Amino acid sequence: MAKAKKIPHTFVIIGSVLLLCGILTWIIPSGEFDHQTITVNGAERDVIVNGSYHQVESNPQSWQILGAIVDGFKRQAAIIAFVLIIGGAFQILNSSRAIDFGIQSFLKKARRHWVIIVITMLIFSVFGAVFGMSEETIAFIIIFVPMAISMGYDSITGLLMVYVAAHIGLSGAVFNPFTIGIAQGLSGLPLFSGFEYRMVVWVILTLLIIAFTLWYAARVKKNPQLSPTYKIDEYWRKREEESSAMGFEEKTPASAWVIFILSSAVLVIASILYPKTTVSFGGNEVTFVCIPIVSALYVIFGILTLRKSYLYFILSVLAFTIIFLIIGVLGYGWYVKEICALFLGMGIISGVAMGSSANKIAIEFIGGAKDILSAALIVGLAGGIIEVLTAGRVMDTILYALANTMQGTSQGGTVSIMYGIQTALNLFIPSGTAKAALTMPIMAPFSDVIGLSRQATVMAYQFGDGFTNMITPTSAVLMGVLGVARIPYDIWLKWWWKVLLVFMLIGLLLLMPTVYMNLNGF
Repeated sequence: MAKAKKIPHTFVIIGSVLLLCGILTWIIPSGEFDHQTITVNGAERDVIVNGSYHQVESNPQSWQILGAIVDGFKRQAAIIAFVLIIGGAFQILNSSRAIDFGIQSFLKKARRHWVIIVITMLIFSVFGAVFGMSEETIAFIIIFVPMAISMGYDSITGLLMVYVAAHIGLSGAVFNPFTIGIAQGLSGLPLFSGFEYRMVVWVILTLLIIAFTLWYAARVKKNPQLSPTYKIDEYWRKREEESSAMGFEEKTPASAWVIFILSSAVLVIASILYPKTTVSFGGNEVTFVCIPIVSALYVIFGILTLRKSYLYFILSVLAFTIIFLIIGVLGYGWYVKEICALFLGMGIISGVAMGSSANKIAIEFIGGAKDILSAALIVGLAGGIIEVLTAGRVMDTILYALANTMQGTSQGGTVSIMYGIQTALNLFIPSGTAKAALTMPIMAPFSDVIGLSRQATVMAYQFGDGFTNMITPTSAVLMGVLGVARIPYDIWLKWWWKVLLVFMLIGLLLLMPTVYMNLNGF
């Protein structure tokens, strides 16, 4: 009987790509575009000058590849810190067993699990479409993967509910300022114009991923061993069994009241300093008394939950952490640094609320960071790939060569090639903002030459940026999410690539109306 082929370990896959990129620096001619700084939607962006490509002295990489790994860690330092802090903070939270308590209590009342899947995916898809939720999904994986296991599904179902839903929403983004906003600004288009067709695209993609998830989840629930992660999920199943066997001690330590009073005082100060918040949503701005209202609700729910037990209070803290996360992202432009601080605060409050000493909180934090260390290492290694291509001065050459493939093609062929270019570039430039700055100054003017709508060019970028983020090993967010969910990259790749291919083909079909139909804004 023939042995089944074994996919290499994640570190081997990334190491091989790193080595391949090093070899390419010896083969591909070195070249660069000139750059200029322009203002896009009120922010300065570094973009290339179209037609400025020129060859430069080659700089092939050999032993420097090993040094590039260090540079990769520097490049991805914020995401690496985010992964480690999230892992540590949630370990403190998990040690309180509040999440286990919440999941078990919730599932006793929620009998229709498919409704939970649908609502969860709709919410995260909206977040992806509106403000480009990506890095933030890492924190939610720790909540929804155990929930999926408790409902009789697998860790992949939990990933589909949160990470994939958000990235499908991002792929069909309607008002995302970090992708659509920047790409349209660089293309000289009105901000968020053409949103009507984008809304149709978002609805189609979201319904498709929800339908697929419901089908897959039902299949796994009927026969759990069909899951590619059945053996790996033993960790989550064992944790659930232990939690159910232990029972829950409902009490309220004095320390819980102390940390509640202190955290409430901090929110009172925040309410005084920030009495009104301007929330940017879909190109519109709304100013209202946001932080004071949420802070008041935190105090009310804190008192009510503490009177029951510290478990309810910690769940309340988790809920308000998510609320403040949304306020921070939409109202104050929060990114990794601020989100790290928010979840670290949540972890500390949870530890104190359950009566843990400072030493125990520190030990739990270190344990959580240790469990997620491999994911952080993978994020750093993936960053080294981009550093090798940049240091070898071949990144712009690759972009220039890809752009030249569009010469002499029809409008439909051109938009298809643009889609393919954006998809290919995602392996080397997973950042949507950076990719827009590099490609739109080339593609937008070229689309004018052949009579192609610039909106179609933006949508080709949008699809190319969104879909392949869910499979490229250079994506720090993907590696972080897989690490938290304890799903090896090789298993994810083997399972997901066929589904992703279908969505990419659907994306190609959805591009055609932008060429052959008279759409508003196109």
